Amino acid sequence: QVQLVESGGGLVQTGGSLRLSCAASGSIFRINNMGWYRQAPGKQRELVATITSGGSTNYANSVKGRFIISRDDTENTVYLQMNSLKPEDTTVYYCFADFRATRYWGKGTLVTVSS
Repeated sequence: QVQLVESGGGLVQTGGSLRLSCAASGSIFRINNMGWYRQAPGKQRELVATITSGGSTNYANSVKGRFIISRDDTENTVYLQMNSLKPEDTTVYYCFADFRATRYWGKGTLVTVSS
């Protein structure tokens, strides 16, 4: 059974930084794409950033230049370094991992940016 567990969310002031982590465990290895989405109440889920197994990255325009995605395949972990945070970044962040044609999801971690 595959599980993804996020950590690192919390409360931060505008302009501050947080680092999210998402560790995959269970029968999972050689993960393909990994990444992060976010979803605010009443809104559609928004892609934040993705990273391929080869290290290619993709970012939403709203976070380009502020967020950095990375991964550690020895730990089956994906990270999201979030800098220059804004109140509009406040929401729940979900990680995912693609493995053998299945997308696995974490349960989410809340990020709150105070103004």
